[in-house]
Amino acid sequence: MSESTRLTQNPGRITSAIKDIFTNPNRCGRWAFRVLLPAAFAVAGTTSEAQAQFGSTLNGTGPVARSMAGTTTAAPVDTLGAFQWNPATITALPSSTDFGLEILMPHSTVSSTVNAGSLAPGFPAATLTGSTDSESGIFPLPNFGIVHNPEGANYSYGVGVLSVGGFGVNYPGSASNPVLTPPLPAGIGVGPIYTQYQLVQVMPTIALHLTDDFSVGFSPIVNLASLSIDPGILAAPDNANGNGFPTYPSMNHGSFQWGAGFQVGAFYKTDYCWQFGAALRSPQWFSDFEYNSSDQIGNPRTIDYGLDAPLTVSLGTAYTGFDRLLIAVDGKFLNYSDTRGYETAGFSPTGAVNGLGWDDVFAVSTGVQYQATDFAALRMGYSFNTNPINDADSFYNVGSPLSLQHGAYAGTTWSVTDNFKVSLTYSHFFENTISGPIQTAGGPIPGTNLTSSTSADSILVGATVLF
Repeated sequence: MSESTRLTQNPGRITSAIKDIFTNPNRCGRWAFRVLLPAAFAVAGTTSEAQAQFGSTLNGTGPVARSMAGTTTAAPVDTLGAFQWNPATITALPSSTDFGLEILMPHSTVSSTVNAGSLAPGFPAATLTGSTDSESGIFPLPNFGIVHNPEGANYSYGVGVLSVGGFGVNYPGSASNPVLTPPLPAGIGVGPIYTQYQLVQVMPTIALHLTDDFSVGFSPIVNLASLSIDPGILAAPDNANGNGFPTYPSMNHGSFQWGAGFQVGAFYKTDYCWQFGAALRSPQWFSDFEYNSSDQIGNPRTIDYGLDAPLTVSLGTAYTGFDRLLIAVDGKFLNYSDTRGYETAGFSPTGAVNGLGWDDVFAVSTGVQYQATDFAALRMGYSFNTNPINDADSFYNVGSPLSLQHGAYAGTTWSVTDNFKVSLTYSHFFENTISGPIQTAGGPIPGTNLTSSTSADSILVGATVLF
């Protein structure tokens, strides 16, 4: 009979076990209660002001890592989480293959208000206000990873193909919501708004055991990304028809673009049930996105725009000193403020929007895994981070309202056989709102407001095959 079963059947033994944790200096658990629990209460005390999610970067890929809020920098639980956040941790995994599919369901709403007389004396004659829901639908996010850990070797290798980021909205035109009304002279807005960004990374990986307890890993990263924007506010408007009312072209007719970068990581296991991990992912440098567009009267027009992915630093720790229980905490930094396409907001002299104007993101996540039986594992996680979008830049981010604050996760894995497992996870990202004035090249318009609200849910399914 296992220790956990004996404790469950005899409550008196639970009290004795807890007492032993605090008093026996040879038990790893004593250190966990002295360090992990105060840290957990400190984190909980900040959640009213802390914020969560990682901008356009998913905090976890696949149902296993996602169910622990992506806390895999020092807690290798599957290949997908290892590839995303720390390549060195594949040395702690068995030879295995993971398949995952996430069905992401974002819920976005944009509201805008233009007070009477705010655009010119007597214009508009009355206050205009309205609210519109995005018709984005669902986003399927497939993931695949395979790791081989040769018996007796001091190295491991594998490859991951991960859906690691994206965003999108699909707002229909409106007769009442000012920002979605037709452009001048028929209205005062930009018309329907559509955006979609997808980022997929291919990560061949190798990791080496430098000692029995210390590993390092390296992944060159090949990226594929697509970006569609309509109207294309990142391009200069044109007035080819000569009516004095410039409009933005479409930025829809583009293709996937290639990018490249790398990731390095380190992983250390102590003799006291603690594990530590650290990883650095370089910026992901892309060739410019290119679009075949047209001006107001249909003449061909070519548009280029540069958008990279941010440098990311991950630090993590995990504790394994309790029977059947894994506790993990990760901290991450994403350098959006120095990333091409994200670093600057506002308008250029041509009237094009310079970029999204995001701040850097600092994130903290915590996750637990409990092996309830020999066949079933249960997991939970929570994440939060700073908001990359300032209220003043709400207008520039109508198509990318990625200000999600808090995420909660729960999942399970069931061992169908010794070599085949299935996993299921549910994630919920709590609603957050950003709000600011409507912007023009001359500055914010007094008496106007634009508000974006976003939440999301996702369901993840997956399978693991050990070989």
